Amino acid sequence: MNLLAFDTSTDTLSIAVQHGDGVWQHRGPGGAQASAALIPAVRALMAQAGLTFDTLDAVVFGRGPGSFTGLRTACAVAQGLAFGAKGGQGVPVLPVDTLLAVAEEARQQHGCTQVVAVLDARMDEVYHARCEWLPAEARWQADEDFGLGAPESVQPPTGWTVAGNAGAPYGDRLAPTAPHVTALPTATALLRLAPALMAAGHAVAAGDALPRYIRDKVAQTTAERAALRTAQAAATP
Repeated sequence: MNLLAFDTSTDTLSIAVQHGDGVWQHRGPGGAQASAALIPAVRALMAQAGLTFDTLDAVVFGRGPGSFTGLRTACAVAQGLAFGAKGGQGVPVLPVDTLLAVAEEARQQHGCTQVVAVLDARMDEVYHARCEWLPAEARWQADEDFGLGAPESVQPPTGWTVAGNAGAPYGDRLAPTAPHVTALPTATALLRLAPALMAAGHAVAAGDALPRYIRDKVAQTTAERAALRTAQAAATP
C-alpha cells in the first residue's frame, strides 16, 4: 500500500511514507513548530519516496491523546490532504490512538508485549492505557477507556512495562517498581499498525476523522483552520 502517516501529538514531529515495501521517514521539532513544518516536510518526503497525492491509498495520523494544538493540526492536515488526493476524489483517513502507537514502538524497539503506555499530559498528569500484544492475531488489545491522572495513579500489573515519555518529568512518582522504556508515537509505528486497523474497518472518510481528546475539547484556532486550507490546496493538482 501507499500510505502517508504523521504524528504531532508530542514535542517531536514524526512523518513516514510507505511506498510498496519501502519506508521513508522524517523526524523534527514538534510543538508550536509542527503547524508550519508539517506540510513542507510531507511534500519533501513524498517526493523522496516517488509518491504523489494521486497515488496515495490512505492518510494515517496520530489522533490522540496528546497536545491539543498538535492533535487539531494533525487532524486538519490529514483531512485536507485526504480530501484533495486523487484529483479531489479523496482517500480514506485512518485515525490511530497515540497510546497504541507508543505500545507498538515499545514492542518494535524493546520487545515489550505487555505495556502500560503513558504520555505526559502536562499540568502534573499523564495519559495512560494498558496494551497487550496478541501474537496469534498480530494485533494489540488496549483499554477501551484511556486514563488521565496524576503519575501516582498509574498502577501497572506485575511484570508489565511502562513505556512512553513521562518517565523523565515525573521520575519515581510514576510506577517506581515497574520496568520503564522510552517510546514515542512515531509515524513508522502508525504504519505498522495501519494494516490490521484498516482490515478491521477503522479507516473513515476524511470528514469523519476526529482527534481523540481525554480532556475537554477546545475550539479550532485560526492557524489550524489555515492549515486545513493549505493542506487541501497542497493535495489538489
